[in-house]
Amino acid sequence: MPEVRIIAKNFMDMVASMPAIKLDKLYQNGFICEAILRSLPPLAKKYVLQLLHIDGPVPAKLLAEWVLPDGLSKHKVAIDRLVQLRVFVEAFDNRKNEKTYQVNSTYQKSLQNLLVHGGTLPRESMPSNITVRLPTLEDLETYALEQWECFLLQLISPSHVDKTLNISSSLMKVFQRRLLSQRDREAPKLTESGFQFLLMDTNAQLWYIIREYITNSEERGVDAGDLISFMLELSFHVIGEAYNINTLTEFQRNIIKDLADLGLVKLQQGRKESWFIPTKLATNLSVSMTESSSRKEGFVVVETNFRVYAYSTSKLHCEILRLFSRVEYQLPNLIVGAITKESLYNAFDNGITADQIVSFLRQNAHPRVAQRVPAVPENVTDQIRLWESDLNRVEMTEAYYYDEFPSRDVFEGACDCAREWSGLLWEDSKKMHLVVKSEVHTYVRDFLRRQK
Repeated sequence: MPEVRIIAKNFMDMVASMPAIKLDKLYQNGFICEAILRSLPPLAKKYVLQLLHIDGPVPAKLLAEWVLPDGLSKHKVAIDRLVQLRVFVEAFDNRKNEKTYQVNSTYQKSLQNLLVHGGTLPRESMPSNITVRLPTLEDLETYALEQWECFLLQLISPSHVDKTLNISSSLMKVFQRRLLSQRDREAPKLTESGFQFLLMDTNAQLWYIIREYITNSEERGVDAGDLISFMLELSFHVIGEAYNINTLTEFQRNIIKDLADLGLVKLQQGRKESWFIPTKLATNLSVSMTESSSRKEGFVVVETNFRVYAYSTSKLHCEILRLFSRVEYQLPNLIVGAITKESLYNAFDNGITADQIVSFLRQNAHPRVAQRVPAVPENVTDQIRLWESDLNRVEMTEAYYYDEFPSRDVFEGACDCAREWSGLLWEDSKKMHLVVKSEVHTYVRDFLRRQK
């Protein structure tokens, strides 16, 4: 699912695509600068911290000498990422005939002030004598997951929702745009991306929805830069602490209401004051998906006879299992089904792959079987892939072919760039030939242009 996977990456991809003027405005906030620093690859973080207090430009050759020869490809990926985010400003010294890099002055000053003097959020948490009894961290996590499941159910299957969220129809259309398709007088149906979306873990789903929310912000008359700034700022609030709604601008209050529907914050009302409480989903916004992903307790047991037992009370879990299995009956805390050839063919027709199904079953394996190796019986996973191979004798993928690289270092850097965006299809290291997915062609092309 190349489209969904790339869209769900994280905020920093959106930040990198912003105009230079908007980026410099964004970097006036020290917390934004820290969020950018958190998202960088380890080597890129090292470069930023080493050059943070150097005011002048640094020759590119000098930076390259900081790494060993076998780390040169990682060095180029790190530099490329810093230039994309405009953390490093690239220039050329005509007098010395060499390329140079310098830390963006706005980013540099903001991060220096944050590290030296510390940062304070625009709002402080409310004292306990004003707020009513706040939910525990466990209650807050349960609320966030329930709210998120309710939102997803309303998104894909409104008839199965117990409580209706007050999401505006225009906003719901933004989320449904890529996930649902609808013909005249017909009920909405999941698209190929929609089926794939449901099998993603919660963090990946969150990134997808937030990405759509920001990408389409201009249609709602909202500046994307202000929206990103507020969301990243929100990620630095403390989970479980109450923050006064009155400290927010009118624009931010509207955003908070939408985020409450998604489970990122919980709204509470007192006698005189009202406040919002950030959940774990909100604090994950300033880190990458790999850093924010955590092992959650699974609920699925798959047996060698292809029977599936899901120990769950969630209607969403039941709808997800229907995507690739035949649900036979549902008890109050148990869903029983079977993986059949017909149910899998139906899943494959809807754009779901065997790897996605196997990955979902492994990631959501019940604790009793999660420790086994393998958690899902091999005869089941092998058969799922065999049934898929019967349908996919030939697979067509739009791609770009690269050859005639000027050096092996440039070739390896291009491969690393494609891998970073999950778009490397094939490489021949001996002849220095490369094939990448069409979705990542622009990133590889920009990387190669910077090497000239």
